[in-house]
Amino acid sequence: MAGNRILVVDDEPGLAHALSITLRATGWDVTTAGDGTSAISAAAAHTPDVVLLDLGLPDMSGLDVITAIRGWSRVPIVVLSARQHGEDKVDALDAGADDYVTKPFAMNELLARLRAAVRRASVPSDSDDAVVTAGALTVDLARRRVLRDGVEVRLSPTEWSMLEVLVRNRGRLVGRVQLLQEVWGPGYSDETHYLRVYSAQLRRKLEEDPAHPRHIITQPGMGYIFEP
Repeated sequence: MAGNRILVVDDEPGLAHALSITLRATGWDVTTAGDGTSAISAAAAHTPDVVLLDLGLPDMSGLDVITAIRGWSRVPIVVLSARQHGEDKVDALDAGADDYVTKPFAMNELLARLRAAVRRASVPSDSDDAVVTAGALTVDLARRRVLRDGVEVRLSPTEWSMLEVLVRNRGRLVGRVQLLQEVWGPGYSDETHYLRVYSAQLRRKLEEDPAHPRHIITQPGMGYIFEP
């Protein structure tokens, strides 16, 4: 595994240090992060070949970190967690993790799973898509912010979530049910008025002419498209 880059995300300094020593000794280039915010930034800045992620972080859920990284990257994510309940594993895998290892663990098994995750990756991770430019808009998926003509636009968490889903699928139709479920959850599949309200709010904040949007396009009766 010489030359492969790994991002280790764990808020236990002792464990992170021990993992780093072992990984470097076996040829990995190691970057560490102790919380979710720095993990997301490091994933964008260092383009790791695999991420080793603890779910119990001090500032946000590890599931939120997975979702954020999946906004622009297909880098393999191996979860390392003390949570052994089946639903925790399902939630992590559904969020986009590639594998799940429970603590305590055997180091040789963990190393084997990391190697397997890298082998399975179809393409190297690439940070170019972490920042998407569309006309006057710059959408930074890693740092969860959007600029219009170089000035940051303040979005509510729900507005950002809707924009993020559309930008991740830019150029492709996102169906109404998919958008509602990804932004609001599985119990909101029929609340299509939410989409009308929040798409209008996004257009007012992001479009040069909200009445004639260039980027956030409605496909009547079907869904929405973000056009770069």
